[in-house]
Amino acid sequence: MIRIFNTMTRTKEEFVPLTPGEVRMYVCGVTVYDYSHIGHARSAIVFDVIRRYLTFKGYRVTFVKNYTDVDDRIIKRANDGGVTAREFAERFIAAEREDMASLGVLAPDVDPKATEHVPEMIELIERLVATDHAYPVEGDVYFAIRSFPPYGRLSGKNLDELLAGARVEVDERKRDPRDFALWKASKPGEPAWESPWGPGRPGWHIECSAMAMKYLGTSFDLHGGGEDLIFPHHECEIAQAEACTGKPFARYWVHNGMVNMGKEKMSKSLGNTLSIREIVKRHSPDTLRLWMLGTHYRNMIEWSEERIDESKRAFERLARLLHDAAAVRDGGAGAPLPPAFAEFRPRFEKAMDDDFNTPQALGALFDFGRALAEARDRGAGPPGAFVAGVDELVGLGRVLGLFGREAATDGPPPEVQELLTARGQARARRDWKRGDEIRDEIARLGWLVEDTPAGPRLTPKGR
Repeated sequence: MIRIFNTMTRTKEEFVPLTPGEVRMYVCGVTVYDYSHIGHARSAIVFDVIRRYLTFKGYRVTFVKNYTDVDDRIIKRANDGGVTAREFAERFIAAEREDMASLGVLAPDVDPKATEHVPEMIELIERLVATDHAYPVEGDVYFAIRSFPPYGRLSGKNLDELLAGARVEVDERKRDPRDFALWKASKPGEPAWESPWGPGRPGWHIECSAMAMKYLGTSFDLHGGGEDLIFPHHECEIAQAEACTGKPFARYWVHNGMVNMGKEKMSKSLGNTLSIREIVKRHSPDTLRLWMLGTHYRNMIEWSEERIDESKRAFERLARLLHDAAAVRDGGAGAPLPPAFAEFRPRFEKAMDDDFNTPQALGALFDFGRALAEARDRGAGPPGAFVAGVDELVGLGRVLGLFGREAATDGPPPEVQELLTARGQARARRDWKRGDEIRDEIARLGWLVEDTPAGPRLTPKGR
């Protein structure tokens, strides 16, 4: 039984998906106005591990993670650079995909872009206006906070606190200063879409509500993101979606802690970021992942080169076991797992079942590694027993994304990636027949889609 800490209830709850055997999962992605940093890496790795573990436990997981590819920062930087907002955003979407691949983060089943889902957002806003949950003003549209009394449930804030809060945008045209924008009238030099309220573009919060409901339905299982998104972003997502449908939006809300740099939260606005592409030049993805997973996902983690160096040495001890097993594999493959090594999988699963407790899960793996090293050094048992134990260790490690990932530079061509995205969209629609057809198309192009316990993986034929 998996138990998850639900931000909405502030308690650990038994995880029971809406559809038995299936998990529908949405995670807020990045706003693509710059390169992704180590804070983005932490969130991506946290939810990559959660997805991998749910798959390992036998669930069919549909994983959606969006791109916000239009906002004030993107528009300003694009204008400053003399390119369109779309060209600018696409450059950093490509960079983000490279960065995630370099960390061994599995690609989403669907990775929708906000600009490709504006019609769905307009339709959602129209429904909110028609039911008096939203109102237009001079080409803008605002959500009426007072029309949704549960607002503040997720963050624990009440409306009076919000009125006094520093985040409230002052706008005399609003009925209530706490109301937030669903649609923004266009300004000169900005990309715009036609709407019933005139040309404009969507507000930030409406994007995720519309895209999540398109691919996962009006209610789905798990919504994730960094703890900095709890308010206002996720609070507003809930209000928009539930005011429109009258149904619970997400069953479980999961949030990861921040990465701090010298006791300060790491963020682009503070100018204290470390880009993923720079960090992976100094540290291996396995080392970075091991360092991050050594802290529970809900806790803050502080950047420390010293801690990362410790993780590097720790991972090297595990990697040596793989090399030792490879040296004797031909003469000892196929042996069953010895009883002495059978205790570690239950320990690993018990830790992960308890709100994805990766520090304890890693403790089980390192104890396993020590037991294997002792058996190797003593020459205890046939070589096949050692090989079987190392294989078990590697299988559990891969649930955490450790060991044997493809390098980003050895990835599939764009047409294969596009087909993989189309397969994910078919899976999101539960069109399993079309998903299988696309898998066959990918195979004809020389690539295999492996639905492994750690998630879907593309590998070249013959490797």
